[in-house]
Amino acid sequence: MIKVEDEEEISDINITPFIDVMLVLLIAFIVTIPLVTTSIDVELPKVAQDDVKQSNKKPTILSIDKNRLLKVNDINVELENIEDILLKQTNNSKDEVIFFYVDKDVNYEFLMKIITKIKKIGYLKIALSAEIKNDN
Repeated sequence: MIKVEDEEEISDINITPFIDVMLVLLIAFIVTIPLVTTSIDVELPKVAQDDVKQSNKKPTILSIDKNRLLKVNDINVELENIEDILLKQTNNSKDEVIFFYVDKDVNYEFLMKIITKIKKIGYLKIALSAEIKNDN
């Protein structure tokens, strides 16, 4: 009996299934790693209520209306005098957060001028406030 070989045998290893498995594993790791890193259990230390530092101090609010009128905690302020008023309102504590309440029509350049001046004074914690928009 004579055998006829129509096909040649492949002597190389077929790596296509290996690559498919590796891609599936890579995708599985990419999907699960963010879930693992964001769900770290931390047991916080327990403290008595008296140990918690509570501040009854009113926050420092700098408001700017559409006419560029500056107010620090409802006190009218000129841009030149803002350093003195802020130091007085924060009891010379430059570690406090300054909350900005700015009208939407205020020029961005004017706002940045005020923020730059406040940062030069030494107040580096600045928070911009906004209203939450209802989509109704």
